[in-house]
Amino acid sequence: METKSLQQLHIFFLPFMARGHSIPVIDIAKLFSSRGARCTIVTTPLNAPLFTKATQRGEVKLVLIKFPYTEAGLPQDFEGPDSIRTQNMVEKVVKATFLLEPQIEQVLDEHRPHCLVADGFFPWATDVAAKFRIPRLYFHGIGFFPLCASLSVMMYQPQTKLSSDSESFVIPNLPDDEIKMNRSQLPVFPNLDGESEFLKMLKASRESEERSYGVIVNSFYELEPAYADHYRKVFGRKAWHIGPVSLCNKEPEDKAERGSIESSTAEKHECLKWLDSKKPHSVVYVSFGSIICFADCQLLEIAIGLEASGQDFIWVVKKEKKDEEDWLPEGFEKRMEGKGLIIRDWAPQVLILEHEAIGAFVTHCGWNSTLEGVSAGVPMITWPVISDEQFYNEKLVTEILRIGVPVGSEQWVSFVDLPAKTEASVRRGAIEKAVTRIMVGDEAVEMRSRVKELGGKARRAVEEGGSSFLNLISLVEELNHLLEA
Repeated sequence: METKSLQQLHIFFLPFMARGHSIPVIDIAKLFSSRGARCTIVTTPLNAPLFTKATQRGEVKLVLIKFPYTEAGLPQDFEGPDSIRTQNMVEKVVKATFLLEPQIEQVLDEHRPHCLVADGFFPWATDVAAKFRIPRLYFHGIGFFPLCASLSVMMYQPQTKLSSDSESFVIPNLPDDEIKMNRSQLPVFPNLDGESEFLKMLKASRESEERSYGVIVNSFYELEPAYADHYRKVFGRKAWHIGPVSLCNKEPEDKAERGSIESSTAEKHECLKWLDSKKPHSVVYVSFGSIICFADCQLLEIAIGLEASGQDFIWVVKKEKKDEEDWLPEGFEKRMEGKGLIIRDWAPQVLILEHEAIGAFVTHCGWNSTLEGVSAGVPMITWPVISDEQFYNEKLVTEILRIGVPVGSEQWVSFVDLPAKTEASVRRGAIEKAVTRIMVGDEAVEMRSRVKELGGKARRAVEEGGSSFLNLISLVEELNHLLEA
């Protein structure tokens, strides 16, 4: 009979059904697999193709569950935020995440894993794991600075004393004592008053994090040391930094396919061949993630701003109706032939950022993109859009690390409202100014030097003996010890 000490550590992963949440979880599962753990990801049928390569290589296994779209009042076969079109649908998606609880209990009872790594969108996962007497590890998908900043704002509620949304306040109780925000950058007020499903989820999520076994953080110590220490010591959270997890993808093909649901190779992407013809640090890469979809008026401002800057660029454009191109300035693509490349589909972001021709990255400041920019050693133009986390990440990039410049985005907008906006929030002049500032002059050289140094630290962190490498080993050993107890 097999004794406990001879069992292979088996970890279940429950990512939220969105690419920005699922992609790092794939990498985290691969990291645990490389340390001898058996890893199983729980997802839905329509999201399963995202995990295909990892399953084909035997790094992870999949368990499929049904997304309760009917019970939540969502359209048939709805399985992720890419399909959300109204604020009412946001509420229904949150409701659906709670309705998943019985299915997760069932699969845990059937497979009996030794640990559950669950996304913050599933606050009930802490209690479910407790039923099976296994630890629940919490995954936010963000770094230490935004974790600390959001907790400070929630706990101290400084914005309740403000006279207007545009009035700024200093985020209290942080290692850096001059980080300012304003209320218009916070989509959810920290007191979490209200009866919406989303607010209920946020409150439950905050409470379940406190009761969870600990937190996995996709970051590395050298990026935000003061905040890694602050999160653990001041807020009392048990946490392991094991990132940047994207760096577990070593081969060009792995990098090319990361985040894609279709089989792909680096050679298939014309953008990489186009970049090969460019000088080092001469191209601006513009991408706003998998969810943000700007209205035509904002796309027009971006196009004119990029052209006015005189810089070469690669621009990933996401539109609800891909066949509509009326937003482009007349003759734009002809004038930009050879200087600008527009990608209207998925792009191999990691490979693009790592290309020596890339000189800057215009980003929405999602944590995955921010960390990928740092890892590649690319300075950033920050353009937060849809969440307070993105505005916190902007502060980290521009004020703490000083590896980027803000474009001037001052107010969050719900991603379901973005495509219908009739007025651009960031004008062409601000875009041109930010691009010129980050590409030309002494300040640009200094930023590039700083971020290049951080990129080297990121790579060393995940190598043998590095801070993230050692944290991963420590966590695996701790989970094995619990298994043997």
